[in-house]
Amino acid sequence: MVKPRLTFTGDAVKKLDLASILLAGVTLVAANLVHAAQIVVGQVAPMSGLDANQGRAYAAGMQLLFSGVNKAGGVNGHTFTLVRKDDGGRPEDTVGVTRQMLAQDKPLVLAGYFGNRNISDLVSSGLLEKDKIALVGYRTAEIRPETSLLYNVRASLRDEINKLTEHLATIGITRLGLFHEEGPGAAALIAAADDAAKKVNASIVSKASYPAGTARVSPAIETFVKAAPQAIIMVASGAAAAGFIEQYRAGGGAAQLFAHSGADIEQLSKRLAEEQMQGIAIAQVTPSPYKISSKLGKDFTDAVAKADKLEVPVSYAMMEGYIAAKVIVEAVRRQGPRPTREGMAPALDGMDSFNLGGYVVGFKPGMRSGSKFVELSIISGSGKIRQ
Repeated sequence: MVKPRLTFTGDAVKKLDLASILLAGVTLVAANLVHAAQIVVGQVAPMSGLDANQGRAYAAGMQLLFSGVNKAGGVNGHTFTLVRKDDGGRPEDTVGVTRQMLAQDKPLVLAGYFGNRNISDLVSSGLLEKDKIALVGYRTAEIRPETSLLYNVRASLRDEINKLTEHLATIGITRLGLFHEEGPGAAALIAAADDAAKKVNASIVSKASYPAGTARVSPAIETFVKAAPQAIIMVASGAAAAGFIEQYRAGGGAAQLFAHSGADIEQLSKRLAEEQMQGIAIAQVTPSPYKISSKLGKDFTDAVAKADKLEVPVSYAMMEGYIAAKVIVEAVRRQGPRPTREGMAPALDGMDSFNLGGYVVGFKPGMRSGSKFVELSIISGSGKIRQ
C-alpha cells in the first residue's frame, strides 16, 4: 500500500517555523524560571536599644539597593529579600536569633551585624562554619583577627586609628588619650593605638574604658580631666561617645575629641548641642551620603530620591548598608544561574578589586577587611559637617 505523501505550502512551512521558535522561547523562559530564586539575606542587629538608629539605618541602606535591583529584574533572574530580626544589641540573643533564622528563613548570606561580643560569640558558636554561610558587612569597635566567612566592606579599625593619629601629628598634637569599650578585644585595641602613636612620634598618655553594651562613662571623665591629654581618641558606640562628650565638656575637659566611625555623627547631633559638637572630628569609612562626590554617591542619592519612603533619615550607616548590599549582589551575580551558600565565599574571595563607583572593595584569603577608605568629618561651629 502506498502511503500518502504530505506536502506543505510555503505559508504552512513559515507557520511551523514560527511555532518552533515560539516553543523554543517558552522552553527557555521556563528553564530560566526554574533556576530563578528568591535570595534571602539575613540580618540580626539592634532594631531596638542603644544602637537601634544604626541597626535600622544599615538595614534601610541594604533594602534601598535590593529594591532597585529587584525593580530592574534582579540578577540572573534572582530577586533579593532582606529578612531582619532584632537582638536589641544583646550578645546572648544574637546567636540564638541567628540560629532560628538559619532554620526558618534559609538565608543565602548574612549581613549587617553589630557589636564586639555579638560578632565574637557568633564566630565562636561555630554557626557560620556549620551552615557554610558568609557574613558580609558588620560593625565592631575592636581589632578583629581575620576570620573565615567573615567579610567587611569597610576599612579596619586599625586603619581608622592610623588615620586619626597621623592627622593629629600633622597639627602638632602628640599627647593622646584613648577612650574605649571594655572587653576581650581591649588589649589588641590598646596595642594598635600605642603602635600607631609611636609611628608618628606621639604617645597615649591616658586610657579609660566603659562597660560593654552600656553608656556608663562617668568614671572615665575624671581620668582624662586629670591627665589633660591634648586630644582623646574615642573608640565607642554612638550612645557612649555622646555621653562622654557631654560629661567631659561639662567637667571642664578641653582636649580635642576624635571619634572612630562607630560613634555615628547623626546620633551625636541629635543628643548634643551645637557648642558641644563644635570641633569634634569623626573618622568616616564610606563616602558622604550627603553630597555627590563619586558615582557611588550619585547612585545612592538617586536611589534615595526614587524610594517611596525611607524608614529612617539618610546617614553614614545607611550608606554602609547600601555598599554591603552591592557587594552581596555582585557575589551572587558572579555565581551565575545557581548561587549557593557554599559559593558565596569563593565569589567574595575572588573580588580582588570591585569598583562600586569611586569606592573599591577587595577580598582575598587572609584579607577580609575590604576597603582602605578613611576620611575625617569635622563639625563646624554651626553643628554642620565639613570635610
